[in-house]
Amino acid sequence: MSTFGFLFFFTTIVSIALTSAQPSPGYYPSSNVPTIDFDHEYQNLWGSQHQTLNQGELTIWLDRYSGSGFKSLTSYNSGYFGAKIKLHPGYTAGVITCLYLSNAEDFPGKHDEIDIEFLGTTTDKPYVLQTNVFIRGSGDVNIIGRENQIHLWFDPTQDFHHYAILWNPNEIIFFVDDVPIRRYPKKDEWTFPNRPLWVYGSIWDASSWATEHGKYKADYKYEPFYGRYREFKIGGCPINGADSCRAPWGTQSGPIGLSPEQYASMNWVQSNYLVYDYCHDPTRDRRPLPEC
Repeated sequence: MSTFGFLFFFTTIVSIALTSAQPSPGYYPSSNVPTIDFDHEYQNLWGSQHQTLNQGELTIWLDRYSGSGFKSLTSYNSGYFGAKIKLHPGYTAGVITCLYLSNAEDFPGKHDEIDIEFLGTTTDKPYVLQTNVFIRGSGDVNIIGRENQIHLWFDPTQDFHHYAILWNPNEIIFFVDDVPIRRYPKKDEWTFPNRPLWVYGSIWDASSWATEHGKYKADYKYEPFYGRYREFKIGGCPINGADSCRAPWGTQSGPIGLSPEQYASMNWVQSNYLVYDYCHDPTRDRRPLPEC
């Protein structure tokens, strides 16, 4: 092999290795947020017979009879909300496992929502992690979703990984193992959630849309489907908290934005693992989407 050929081969191998390696964001916001006990900050919301808590690990499951969900004991004006989650292996088409913020019970038909959703899959394809933002009923009436979908750079069924939402008056940032995967900045009052939100988690049957737009449905010959959560983190400003409370930052350099290393990490994710982004969907009407 010539020197040029060897260098080309070596560069290609290094490039592949760098592409597959999880980048260092240089800053780890989860380390600044306390880990809490589930039963100190959350309660069962539905499907209590499909939920167990054992030594700090919450297990919820879905079968043909029911799924299960939980909810925080208070709502928040802003904050950092996360947990380590391990997903069910094998055939999980139609099944949604999620961690999200919402005020749907307070404002039915006109609510705000910030989602981390794991879209179940068939045995030959990886999970899709979908993040989404709804504002003032856009998920109920006008169906203005702001979906971003990625594949993960690891198998989320093999171990627990940390997933989190940071929401403050200026932006929403989604994290996976402290790597920012998406930043949604505030553009105006009408396209950003600014009312108090509760924290939720659940597992449920979304066969009508979850897997390849509903092509594959939940198959209960594989039941039950489990979602496992532990090491819950909440660092937020509760609705009745002190006026001096300030939302945590996504970076150590200031209350808005990310560091250059964090932006590089986020771009790495979006460049290598992006499945879908609503801003780049040519079929979408961009008039109600100023952030695009």
